[in-house]
Amino acid sequence: MKSKVYFISVSNADTTQDIRQKFRRLLQESRLLDFINKDDNVAVKLHFGEEGNTGYVKPEFVRVACEIIKEKQASCFLTDTNTLYRGKRTNAQEHLELALEHGFNRGDCLAEVVIADDSKKENIVEVAIRQKFIKVAKIVKVFLEVDALLGIAHFKGHIMTGFGGALKNIGMGCASREGKLSQHSDIAPYVIVERCTACKECITSCPMGTIFIKEDAAYIDPEKCIGCAACIAACQQNAVDVNWEAGGSNIQEKMIEYALAVLEQKVNKVGFVNFCMDITKECDCLSKDDPRVAPDVGILASFDPVSIDKASLDLVNIAVGRDIFKELHPLRNGLQQLEYASDLGLGNLEYELITL
Repeated sequence: MKSKVYFISVSNADTTQDIRQKFRRLLQESRLLDFINKDDNVAVKLHFGEEGNTGYVKPEFVRVACEIIKEKQASCFLTDTNTLYRGKRTNAQEHLELALEHGFNRGDCLAEVVIADDSKKENIVEVAIRQKFIKVAKIVKVFLEVDALLGIAHFKGHIMTGFGGALKNIGMGCASREGKLSQHSDIAPYVIVERCTACKECITSCPMGTIFIKEDAAYIDPEKCIGCAACIAACQQNAVDVNWEAGGSNIQEKMIEYALAVLEQKVNKVGFVNFCMDITKECDCLSKDDPRVAPDVGILASFDPVSIDKASLDLVNIAVGRDIFKELHPLRNGLQQLEYASDLGLGNLEYELITL
């Protein structure tokens, strides 16, 4: 049976108020938030954007979801987890400060921001899942303690997974820093010497200090590398890559296994929203604005994370007229994450698109 995915179109000409009204209509007509009961405590999982990046889902739109949750006499808070790479979201305090700088506060969103300090063991839960790669997933506790979970994702490209949407928002986004490391652990980037200009941008980006200049080119120590991929994103010469034949593509399946660890704890108590707007080549983790690679498409809502990501991918490709993420990331097969998630029972690749 096909899963239902609700869709409302958005154009680049729409005002903020237009988009707010469309998002409210989408949530109401899809009845996406019907799983939320009176007195439920709801975690709204999103990405607050990195410093210098404005591609994230705007607080004005997040407020719409919070308003409806409040109307249901439930409570909610906004949350995300800390990153592996160096930046303003590496620790809970700076991450919180950045979220507030970007307008995610009670006044603008009707919800507080909660960033767990995942350096403390009491904030982490180990979930036994016994899958192909991950036997025990390390999840930030807050996502498992709440009564309900709403994932709001910005659909865009991604340097390691081809694209990122609802599944990545949960699988990578709910993991502790140690959990993120386990997902990246097969990935030891290498330098294509012929392209390297020894600009040292990769050295600056590396959180572990594992990169140095050797014979007029950067060199990455594979024994010390944690696989966070910050150097790949930092390199402007495309001189850093991963040996995909040696297991670099495993990150997508590990990410899905982490999504399983969260979602199997929240059966019938989770919904997903994808904003296919401000679509960029890379994710919102870059501390700069990427140019847009597709026109604004719209907003999607579903109870099925696989279907909503597949529908988002299809709609973006239709709008562009070609497989844009495959073109931008030719060595990354983004469909791998969807197929594996379907195999694990997280959702359906086939969907019914209901256009409002």
